[in-house]
Amino acid sequence: MKVSIITVTYNSSETVQDTINSIRSQDYPDFEYIIVDGKSSDATVDIINNNLDVISKWISEPDNGLYDAMNKGIKMATGDIVGIINSDDFYHKSDSISQIVEAFENFDTESVYADVIFVDPSNLGKTVRYYSSKRFALSKFRKGIMPAHPTFFTYRRNFEKYGYYKTDYKITADFELLVRFLYKYKLSSHYLPIPLMKMRTGGLSTKSWKSNIIINQEDLRACKENGLKTNYFWLYSRYFKKLLEYFPKLF
Repeated sequence: MKVSIITVTYNSSETVQDTINSIRSQDYPDFEYIIVDGKSSDATVDIINNNLDVISKWISEPDNGLYDAMNKGIKMATGDIVGIINSDDFYHKSDSISQIVEAFENFDTESVYADVIFVDPSNLGKTVRYYSSKRFALSKFRKGIMPAHPTFFTYRRNFEKYGYYKTDYKITADFELLVRFLYKYKLSSHYLPIPLMKMRTGGLSTKSWKSNIIINQEDLRACKENGLKTNYFWLYSRYFKKLLEYFPKLF
């Protein structure tokens, strides 16, 4: 089973080498690694050119945002299953992809997801937060709670059949896609009880209170578009769960 792994970059020179190194370390042999760069002005393209031994395909051109770039990468992919890793994230262990493939093969599922460790950007060995997908259920979408999207792998054919990331979402097209795939179209899923990757804290969805307002507006829209009833009371109630993620033993 061939795996396509996609990274979107834009001025990612400070972090993308760690991402590439984690791809290079994977013990699963049948994968392609695709980088979609948004015409970076820093040393990102130089780093890409220095790592062509592990990078199967790459482009550097202007895009219409993160989700447009993700869609480009998926459309370039030739693997059976597709996963996305951000340019400031890295896989936790060298068998991460092997475990994903084993889950697809052993559980006859359409998608797989796992857990994420959030780390301090200045100290990558320091865990700040643990995001567990263990207790996820479809009903939790109405609270804006989803499996850890960076750990989500599914068959490429599902993008072709059910659609790609919606580029008119500013922040939560990943949430909308998971609601669409798992709730609306009822794709089967399997939870893999491991921390699949590490993510530096920060990012598009955690910048400010204004971002949180947009997130909840878009999550409300995503649920409505996919036939799931919710409201702002349910969506804002998830912030209590987020507090628990800083205390993983309580999870």
